[in-house]
Amino acid sequence: MRIHIGLLLISFMLLPDTGLAHASEQGFVLLLPTDIYIGAGVAAVVLTLVLLAFLPGWVAARLFRPVGIIHRPRGIGLHHVTSCLSALLLWALVWRGFTGAHDPTVNPLPLFVWTLWWVGLVTLQGLLGDHWRYTNPWTGPAAVLARLTGSRAPLRYPAALGHGPGIVIFLGFASFLLADPAPADPHWLASVVGGYWYLTLMGVTLFGPRWLLRAEALSILMRCYGRMGLFGRARGRISAGLWGWQLSSLGRVPLGLALFMVLLLGCGSFDGVNETFWWLAVLGINPLEFPGRSAVVTQNLIGLALANAALIAVFATCLWLGERIAGTRRSAGDALRLFAPSILPIALGYHLAHYLTSFLVDGQYVLVALSDPLGRGDDLLNLGPFFVTTGFLNTPATVKAIWLTQAGAVVLGHVIAILLAHAQAVRAYGSNRRAVLAQAPVAAFMIAYTFFGLWLLASPRGI
Repeated sequence: MRIHIGLLLISFMLLPDTGLAHASEQGFVLLLPTDIYIGAGVAAVVLTLVLLAFLPGWVAARLFRPVGIIHRPRGIGLHHVTSCLSALLLWALVWRGFTGAHDPTVNPLPLFVWTLWWVGLVTLQGLLGDHWRYTNPWTGPAAVLARLTGSRAPLRYPAALGHGPGIVIFLGFASFLLADPAPADPHWLASVVGGYWYLTLMGVTLFGPRWLLRAEALSILMRCYGRMGLFGRARGRISAGLWGWQLSSLGRVPLGLALFMVLLLGCGSFDGVNETFWWLAVLGINPLEFPGRSAVVTQNLIGLALANAALIAVFATCLWLGERIAGTRRSAGDALRLFAPSILPIALGYHLAHYLTSFLVDGQYVLVALSDPLGRGDDLLNLGPFFVTTGFLNTPATVKAIWLTQAGAVVLGHVIAILLAHAQAVRAYGSNRRAVLAQAPVAAFMIAYTFFGLWLLASPRGI
């Protein structure tokens, strides 16, 4: 496999314009026979579909059957203690955002928000299980306020709103992440994070815990990915199973939550697209003369909206066609409520793949910040002379390993999504034959999206 590093170095030369972006070293350019790897990835997805068509219908469902590990009763409030500690840590970081260095690779707030939380903790939530129950920075403070005041939430969350506020807030978060000129500027980020924490606490105080379940986008996101994890609870026991085993028992979810799940994939996909040379060509911008993020705010917002609208339309259309082929009368909305959870493994796979190189680089800045949290020259982790390096992106062996890890995450996400959707379809339609017929258009969608995801990983990036 030949890997040409020249264009990779050109991409690195463009990084000064992204010094205040949400992550550095977003990807690397692979001018190699990626068609072999893309073909192999797509073939793995196709083979999974073919096997499901011929194997008994119960096979997919059996794959998602959990195994009980240990009986453990639910905690008696420990999560409130850890939540309060999480809130204190968050406010310490916000304080450092205001008072610390202006450099986002030195100030701990941007490193925590965009590297530790958005990349690391979100990924762990999806891979392992629900740590958000203990790291959520609102449930503990809200419980303390309720205990001190002796009052309950004075207002009832309007059922008619559903997950609408959560969808709006998540789209606002995605817009901030992808279109704001400086989402990692410490002072600006401290204002946003501190203000959002306070407004959310007000929402929980006024409407109770349902505000976190319906209107707080980050909690909805983490709850969705928490059901993806290997570990969870089943019949009073801590259990483990194939990724997504907790999703297989969801059944129909509310329509707003189904749309939220699809948006996780749409926003994640556009997060990769808007950095490619292809997207810059669409905007008529020379990637070697990139004018900066502030010049493409409107274009990126429009692109984000169009990408999500197109994904929802295509996915819903595939589901509707599948219902017609299978001879059922289920509406596109009902089908979306049933099969939207199967999108989550793909979204998580893209999230991991897209941010892997960013994490490998920015994670080193995190180590430096942890070793010297107050910027006084401390060396709490005994790192000694430590220099952040990107040298592993300049050697064929390590670049190949990174690429294969990214591609593996994308392909595995699609395979699990197909298995999950098929298990849901067999349960809904009662027979393997009808399930295969109903899933045919969605299968074509999955194959095309696998190709798209692997192409995206190998595409040259300019910002």
